[in-house]
Amino acid sequence: MDFSKFKAATVQTSPVFLNVEKTIDKAIAFVQEAASNGAKLVAFPEVFVAGYPYWNWIMTPVQGSKWYEELYKNSVAVEDDAMQPLYQAAKDNNIHIVIGINERGKSFGEIYNTNLIIDNNGNLIGKHRKLVPTWAEKLTWTAGDGSSLKVYDTEIGPIGTLACGENTNTLARFTLLSQGELIHIANYISLPVAPPDYNMAEAIKIRAAAHSFEGKLFTIVSCSTISQEIMDALRDDVPNVDELLTRKNSAFSGFVGPNGAVIGEPLIDEEGIAYAEIDLQKCIQPKQMHDILGHYNRFDIFDLRVNVAPTRKITFINDQEEFFKR
Repeated sequence: MDFSKFKAATVQTSPVFLNVEKTIDKAIAFVQEAASNGAKLVAFPEVFVAGYPYWNWIMTPVQGSKWYEELYKNSVAVEDDAMQPLYQAAKDNNIHIVIGINERGKSFGEIYNTNLIIDNNGNLIGKHRKLVPTWAEKLTWTAGDGSSLKVYDTEIGPIGTLACGENTNTLARFTLLSQGELIHIANYISLPVAPPDYNMAEAIKIRAAAHSFEGKLFTIVSCSTISQEIMDALRDDVPNVDELLTRKNSAFSGFVGPNGAVIGEPLIDEEGIAYAEIDLQKCIQPKQMHDILGHYNRFDIFDLRVNVAPTRKITFINDQEEFFKR
């Protein structure tokens, strides 16, 4: 049996705020840089295309309404022409990509926080919609469903992903682990508006360590930063935006191994790319002690059931057929 060894990259940066085309160009530049340094997988932040709704935290809902409209106009569908260069970049650079987008729904009131999984042949092999928007995010995003709680087999190994706060959802994480996940992508946004005693960077690291230690796998964390461009865009509505959106220890990007320990030097607040060597063989030995998917569990006692059916908003019935059935 072969166990994959490869170099992975994770990006910590900001998008070009509410500009899909320029953000895709920025992502492609990072893809090319990561591939040139030998990476076979690169992770990008939550809703990197093309921005996070910070206005939900620092404005009233009425003030933020116009910004929701801008976000919707700069959200994407996975088949959009604007997305094609990113898929092509994965193929051209022989690299897997996991990236967050604002996915446009069919209703104008519908945006999903979605992670895309793109293989090294440029194929979109999966997408995960965040199950529960966190706190103020409920003003913007529609909840996903269980159909996207999947692990995807790739040339480098089985990949799963969750966005930001849902990495604290034990049942969602177990659902991925139970499908053989060995490479977990956890992507986040910088959140300096958290309570004063909340260290966002440390919280992200704790979440990643918990998943890696419990599941005996590798977690790759990618977190965004808040650029001066983003703050300047919001300044007319919130004059003290710099005070509200600037705080140290708000972003953490890096790697955690199957023993729950950080691999290498993570990026904290600073922009850039971090790299790590991933050896999936290292997932074996720790499971001898605690395999919560096998011998270290009691499935005769515990029974987790997951509804993976896509949400149906409407069911059409043929009236004539129903008449004859009666």
